[in-house]
Amino acid sequence: MTRTIIHADMDAFYASIEQLDNPELRGKPVVVGGSPEGRGVVAAASYEARRFGVRSAMPMSRALRLCHDAVRLSPRFDRYAEVSTRVMSIFRALTPLVEPLSLDEAFLDVSGWVRDGADPARIGRELKDEVKATTGLTLSVGIGGNKSVAKIASDLEKPDGLVVVPPGTEAAFLAPMPVRALWGVGPKTDAMLLRAGIRTIADLANRSAADARRLLGSNGEFLHGMANGIDEREVIVEHERKSVGAERTFARDLPDGPELRAALADIASEVARRLGRSSVKAHTVAIKLRYANFHTITRQSSLKTPTDEVSAIRATATHLLDNVVAPGDQFRLLGIHCSKLTESATQPQLWTATSVTEPPDERSATC
Repeated sequence: MTRTIIHADMDAFYASIEQLDNPELRGKPVVVGGSPEGRGVVAAASYEARRFGVRSAMPMSRALRLCHDAVRLSPRFDRYAEVSTRVMSIFRALTPLVEPLSLDEAFLDVSGWVRDGADPARIGRELKDEVKATTGLTLSVGIGGNKSVAKIASDLEKPDGLVVVPPGTEAAFLAPMPVRALWGVGPKTDAMLLRAGIRTIADLANRSAADARRLLGSNGEFLHGMANGIDEREVIVEHERKSVGAERTFARDLPDGPELRAALADIASEVARRLGRSSVKAHTVAIKLRYANFHTITRQSSLKTPTDEVSAIRATATHLLDNVVAPGDQFRLLGIHCSKLTESATQPQLWTATSVTEPPDERSATC
């Protein structure tokens, strides 16, 4: 059965909200993220800043060297989540089959509308118009027969783009693109494929599935299928949230002492707020510590009763920290993560904003 999938992606979401809320920033290069004096990175960059080569996950110090006139702003995740909730409500008014990927993007399955005679391009235009009228922000939309094609299509004409890939043309649409355009092909995989003479998606598609498996391991057949325009993944409406947490990377390495303990208390408060917003309680509390030499450890403790109380989270995290710190230790990162979650009330699905002090893993998303 033919499917019609939309990938809806807000344009420069965090930076666009800042420009919307402060008209003086419109038309100016805006970067949202951590301090350049520390180890902050870019969480979002306006299109004016992107013209200078500024990109998400780039060290903020480098971003400001590339664009001297950039306006740097600290993230306001509560505000971004507020706008995200409105955007996701618009998506769900169109179809209940919505799979959020982050605060600013989602997959929508509109196959039923199209089977009933609706034009995919018109659906996309009306969705964009509704988001613009409701939020004042622009949305880029890609429409295709599967997730991977729709996601690639949404990126082609940003900002404010609309690209529809007609059924049966998926492989031809993908063929001339660089292989790194495929979902899951990051720099390391791209370099390996280049060494094997695979530069475009067509190059991968024209290899056998066995070749792809030999080159790429267990993920090879899936990537080979995507290269041929095949992706059977469904739009998944419900995600089980496995953990809620927060981390802080310090501007300078910290020893154990008042400053580190104050950071732990602040992080515990943030985690408790996120648990409360998500209407969940946790059975397990864990700390994450990254030493000055980048060695990273985690320690966890299970609770008799699940909690979302800051005092319990802070006390447990403090006990875990007490058991590992030693004289002379220096730390560059501290995090608290709560897991084995249980619902305390019904609430709409919304993905948790993550720390912006360090770049994310290759092509990964955190919730």
